[in-house]
Amino acid sequence: MMQEKIISLLKITEPFHLLPETVLAEISETFTRTEFSKDTLVYRQEVTEMTGVDIIESGEYETFFFDATENKRCISIHHSPYCFGGISVVLNRVRALKSAIAKKGTVVYTLPKKEFYELCNAYEDFFHYFTSDFGKKMLDEEFSHFVKTPATFEESYFAADQLYSRKIKGITYKSIVSCEENTPVFEAAQMMATHKVSCIFVKKSASEEIIGYATDITLRDNVIARCLDSRIAISEVMDNPIVSISSDAYLYEAVLMMFKTKSRYLLVKDNGEYVGFLSRNRLLSEQGQSPLVFIQSVKQAESVEELKKKWKQVPDIITQLLGRGVHGEIASQVITTIADTITGKVIEKVIREIGKPPAKFAFIVTGSEGRKEQTLSTDQDNGIIYEDKANEHREMVREYFLDFAKKVSDDLNTIGFEYCKGNFMASNPKWTHSLSHWKRNYNQWIEESVPETAMKLSTFFDFRFIYGEESIVKDLKNYIKEKLASPNQLFFAHIAKNALQYEPPLTFLKRIKTQTIGKSEVFDIKTAMSPIVDLLRVYALKSQLEIVNTGERMKKLTEIGVFTQQQYNEMHQSYYYLMALRLKNQANQINIDKKHPDNYIEISKLTKIERVTLIEIFKTIANFQLGIKVKFTGSF
Repeated sequence: MMQEKIISLLKITEPFHLLPETVLAEISETFTRTEFSKDTLVYRQEVTEMTGVDIIESGEYETFFFDATENKRCISIHHSPYCFGGISVVLNRVRALKSAIAKKGTVVYTLPKKEFYELCNAYEDFFHYFTSDFGKKMLDEEFSHFVKTPATFEESYFAADQLYSRKIKGITYKSIVSCEENTPVFEAAQMMATHKVSCIFVKKSASEEIIGYATDITLRDNVIARCLDSRIAISEVMDNPIVSISSDAYLYEAVLMMFKTKSRYLLVKDNGEYVGFLSRNRLLSEQGQSPLVFIQSVKQAESVEELKKKWKQVPDIITQLLGRGVHGEIASQVITTIADTITGKVIEKVIREIGKPPAKFAFIVTGSEGRKEQTLSTDQDNGIIYEDKANEHREMVREYFLDFAKKVSDDLNTIGFEYCKGNFMASNPKWTHSLSHWKRNYNQWIEESVPETAMKLSTFFDFRFIYGEESIVKDLKNYIKEKLASPNQLFFAHIAKNALQYEPPLTFLKRIKTQTIGKSEVFDIKTAMSPIVDLLRVYALKSQLEIVNTGERMKKLTEIGVFTQQQYNEMHQSYYYLMALRLKNQANQINIDKKHPDNYIEISKLTKIERVTLIEIFKTIANFQLGIKVKFTGSF
């Protein structure tokens, strides 16, 4: 009876009404009931320890702040249904944020803090209800006066959310100082000195188009060190290309872009116009306590042994991120950026050892790293595309790149990126070839499509440039796009069937299907996630999108009308909940169990809320699979 009463109460209480009914039923068992026989000071700000969140069933809570003279300030009266304490717990404070008196006869139900945290981690809208509520309250001058800043970054869910949801337009960026391309170097330097900036942007003559930039380092390396005349045009020594980002982008995206492009400066665009710029130092100061600063230290590493030590630190970083409530999508991108940085360092080391390449080339990554979705249980999936050379040089070029690929692969394996069990690596002669050979590969896979090929090689359509000459990759992607404009229709049928080969691990009775490994009942979370990755690949290729990241694919497909907003929300929530659970499990395997990470989740280690959430997610995946089955294979 009490459980039914709690469920009915939760259905009308914000934000619990956002949760699935099955979840409400599960958490209802964990509530405790309290009835107050007299007016009681239940919580005193910064004194009373929070054990959970209260939901008023009947009666009244009076909430307020005590000022220095014990007067009540910022008073609010709350009746049923009202949830008290959510903000305090979300902020991860040990003590109550605000004081509260329960009036005589008031009845409340309390949800323990542990279960509340799980709901915050599992349901974004639920979590953001409290952070948004806090943000609105902080606009009240009196409220903000009494609220202390959380002691440390580690202690604050809200701080973590702000760090990774803060947009570039929310910080101060520098105004653009520019000159025309024919401006003498000494005049450009004088302008930099006058405006006290370390970077000047170069515009095309009689135009607003920015074509390059020059920094203090540019002038040192390209002018002074080469003993050039300071009267030459700035365009002769400037750096490029120009890298820009929207003011609507997030801070972490800007930092990742800087590391990816190796640029020290980002131009900020607003409504298509440049409005300022950001330096790497400025961004890193904004992200002062962020693991993204760690990426900079990776870039400074010189040896394979040092890079190996850096990679061993990554599980701790991911554990901290997830513990702060950071989204699984961001955590995975951080891992990928670190992996990309390490790969680039290894490639540069090998080139120094064996000499400059005899041809232009591009080093690509495929699979999860290609999609920017790397986890802590990772192996190598990569390849090399080099430019076509005349017949007399062909063998020499090929010999160089095969030797180069083997050395890179060996170093990566030493660092912790294991050899691919399926041998989909550049060190395998099948995956190091000229551009024309790669084009023949894709032509065959698309035009002569057979089920076995579609299943085996579908991840080769999720490839991404890492190092070298990016124009080679763009050439290949353009070729693939042309082929997909009018493909053999069997190609889509076969890759659609590939998206159907793994069913969500649900029993007939809608329970999680497990397998026994050793003494544990487990399920493979990588296999559980595969249908989402595979089905989005099908839709993306059908729509001729060059995007490879799963999250970006679902966003773009929603924009062009392939999915509804509701379908997007369901997919996005499902995929990244699984990603966060997968990363958390792998980090625990490394740090706690002291074992090699894998993709098996032990059912016994899941909470009730996690189990119920997973069942709902697997149902969602099954529904999407049904849709792709009808659309691409013409059957139920």
